[in-house]
Amino acid sequence: MDSQIRKIHQQLMNKEISCVALVQSKLNSLEQNTHNTVNSLLSDKALELAAKVDAKIENGETIGLLEGIPFGIKDVYMVQGTYTTASSNLLKNYKSPYTATAIQKLLDAGAIPVVKENCDSFGHGSSSENTIFGAVKNAKNPELVGGGSSGGSAVNVAKDFTVFSIGGDTGGSIRQPAGYNGVYGLKPTYGRISRYGLMAYASSTDCVGPIAKSIEDIRILLNIMSGIDTKDQTTYQSEKIEADSIKTSDSIKTVGYFKNFVESEAIDPRVKSDFLTVIDKIKAKGISVKPLDFFESNTLVSTYYTLAMAETASNLSRLDGTNYGNRIEAENLKETYAVTRSENFSEETKRRIVGGNQVLSQGFSDEIYLKGLNLRDQISENFEKDFDQVDIILSPVTPSYPPKIGDSLKDPLAMYLSDAYTVGFSLGQLPTLTVPQGTPTGVQITASKNNDELVLKFANFLKDTI
Repeated sequence: MDSQIRKIHQQLMNKEISCVALVQSKLNSLEQNTHNTVNSLLSDKALELAAKVDAKIENGETIGLLEGIPFGIKDVYMVQGTYTTASSNLLKNYKSPYTATAIQKLLDAGAIPVVKENCDSFGHGSSSENTIFGAVKNAKNPELVGGGSSGGSAVNVAKDFTVFSIGGDTGGSIRQPAGYNGVYGLKPTYGRISRYGLMAYASSTDCVGPIAKSIEDIRILLNIMSGIDTKDQTTYQSEKIEADSIKTSDSIKTVGYFKNFVESEAIDPRVKSDFLTVIDKIKAKGISVKPLDFFESNTLVSTYYTLAMAETASNLSRLDGTNYGNRIEAENLKETYAVTRSENFSEETKRRIVGGNQVLSQGFSDEIYLKGLNLRDQISENFEKDFDQVDIILSPVTPSYPPKIGDSLKDPLAMYLSDAYTVGFSLGQLPTLTVPQGTPTGVQITASKNNDELVLKFANFLKDTI
């Protein structure tokens, strides 16, 4: 199987390359890049760790599979001693006092962090334009958005500035930019990987996930980051996914797709045509394909944003300049809070906080928020029924192409609707993988809860089929 991680590991062990030279080349590429993917470089620490890897190899010691592999981190993860800004003016000088569990597991395995990556501020966006560091530019066409909110992470992988990156997915924030930039991006089953040390956007759907150029690298990273964490009560113990187990897809007999996704007026004709071609190729391989009924896209988007805005309003209430962030003094304490938040939050973040407070307010919570919770339960129940009939659900990642930089900022509603095909699987807390095949922005593979292995199996099948 293709794997950059395995290839580089072998090159290091054979002394074909040195770890210091490898890390320095990635740092140079990141520093010179014009795609606005970098919030901060971790040069000194990265080179120090690389020198230790070279010393081990020189001494004849065996190194682990991830030792010496340079990777990027979306700038919403705590990494002790590094700036963790969330691409926000409020936290532009904030340094992490501890390291996120998922990142620590990668560090313990010997991977080398080289960059904190640009993203939509606090994950609020689908284009990586809502950032104080400038809009992330698409890896294929710099006039287009990089996607969001993990845009910097996806572009860095696509451009080979990092071997892999760790993004964060709340409603599609790994899968959509992965599709826009032609790489693999996984949102695992909710709770498989600890969220401890990830700045919370919407706690009920936030997921830690990898972005890479191969299915095998996704598998390797998923295994390392998974597991119970006493600091995150939503985590659970999962089975390790073996390399051989995802090479065959014989257990997958039936694939489903949502009719309303491909019959929607919002879908681009080429995306629709290419997706239906994929369906035909799957049928030609002898797999049964079943059209499914699902909630309308507008219902999914409305439900997701109602709940996500409510949760982010609650999660960001702590950021008032007292314990965290860039405090702006005013005449009194109340005004200080107001000015600090008003001046430091992006327009999109303020829009989501105001929307969240609205749906949680007296007189609206029963009518809007509780209705959203009820709809989320219905969506989950619908998925359970679907997976009684099919093994895998296949869907486009996005209904259309990446927009030009600037267009999403003019039309926030259009940006929200670009998430129409990703948010449902987030509400269902299901494992979902973007693969860079099939349509101009890839296709999305989804399985039932805790069936992450099945998603990777079918990804390998598709790689050889379309």
